[in-house]
Amino acid sequence: MTTTLTATTTRPEDRFLHAFEAYAGEVLNGTSEHLATLRRKAIERFSALGFPGRKSEAWKYTPIAKALQHPYKIDPMPAVPTLNEASLAAYAIPELDAYRVVLVNGRFVPELSAGSDLPEGVVLTSLETAAREHADLFEKYFAYYLDFENEPFLALNTAFARDGFFLYVPEGAALERPVHVLNLIDTSEELFLQPRHVVAVAPGATLKLIASGHSQSNARTFTNSVMEVFVGQGAEVHQYDLRLEGDRASSIYTTQAYLEGGARYTNGTLTLGGALVRNNVQVRFNDQEGEAHLYGLFLGRGTMHIDNHTMIDHAVPNCVSNELYKGILDDQATGVFNGKVLVRPHAQKTNAYQSNKSIVLTREARMYSKPELEIYADDVRCTHGAACGQLDENGIFYLRTRGLTLQQARAMMLLAFARDVLDQITIEPLRAYLDALVAARVGA
Repeated sequence: MTTTLTATTTRPEDRFLHAFEAYAGEVLNGTSEHLATLRRKAIERFSALGFPGRKSEAWKYTPIAKALQHPYKIDPMPAVPTLNEASLAAYAIPELDAYRVVLVNGRFVPELSAGSDLPEGVVLTSLETAAREHADLFEKYFAYYLDFENEPFLALNTAFARDGFFLYVPEGAALERPVHVLNLIDTSEELFLQPRHVVAVAPGATLKLIASGHSQSNARTFTNSVMEVFVGQGAEVHQYDLRLEGDRASSIYTTQAYLEGGARYTNGTLTLGGALVRNNVQVRFNDQEGEAHLYGLFLGRGTMHIDNHTMIDHAVPNCVSNELYKGILDDQATGVFNGKVLVRPHAQKTNAYQSNKSIVLTREARMYSKPELEIYADDVRCTHGAACGQLDENGIFYLRTRGLTLQQARAMMLLAFARDVLDQITIEPLRAYLDALVAARVGA
């Protein structure tokens, strides 16, 4: 039985509250009492918070309310079309040898995902299967470190989350091949999707994770995706997120990373597609000697709106964080960067660096940058900076005197600007793939 909800003139919040009650008994529960209790707590918190408006400082430059007014179909288990290897060929990364995970409309597709060839002890399955067959791991990591008390989209996702992927890498294990998560939107319906992903890397283990989002549909969609990443003591995770959806796909992607002592975490986010895209990356250090490196590159054109929000919580001493976000905005595109570094009391010997640089190519494009440092310790080294401008005319003139056309000179400078971020990618086939995508976008 499928519950069908028609468009109403009520507040967007009310539509989701109504949908939760409609689905609660049949679709959302049935996995565990633990999850059912958590869902109820989350929906109650979402009801209290409501969606953020323009008066919310965190959403000041991103008009999310307008996008939420659309009467999307709210369905925790949307239909999945039949796909095969040929259907996915267009989204493959050339020369990349990886374990593959396929998600279609937020749902895990086991027949197209990695299975028996995984190293011993690694768990890679759907969120639903993990809750049922790996209850001990699921309850240890799902929503345990995630705080949805003041984040309505996190609360909403927790209430509705039914599918996504669950990845556990056991202690000391080293996955020699990356894991490539292919998120595909393929629907004729205007859906509101809420996948939930959990990545847990036990002490001393290593993981390289690539998540790429694509659209195979012209339907208008909205994705509220949440990924929880646990990096155990001395573990290392390299995560790369590629936003390549079509121009009728709006998205909020939230990654919350929790680092134990000596953990190393790298997050690289590249945004080339989507109508409205919000990338939230939040990192919390739970013990000393941790490192977090965040990189972002966004290229906006048309009327795209790209918002990058980062939050690094230095809750303990002797940790290092580094952020570099760069953007190129053309046509009437809008970019936002809001990066906050919080150094709590007693978090001495913190070393934090943050930089945001953007190029605006037209008078109509807009860039809003707001780097923030909030420091409550006195023995720290913290710097931040932001710069926004146009291409250097002297540089263009120099290149043209060497025989390049105006277009070639512009493209060369834009590609060089972007490569500061691309060069941080440690997976060679991925770096080459993204370099080619960016080069094509800037006309190189």
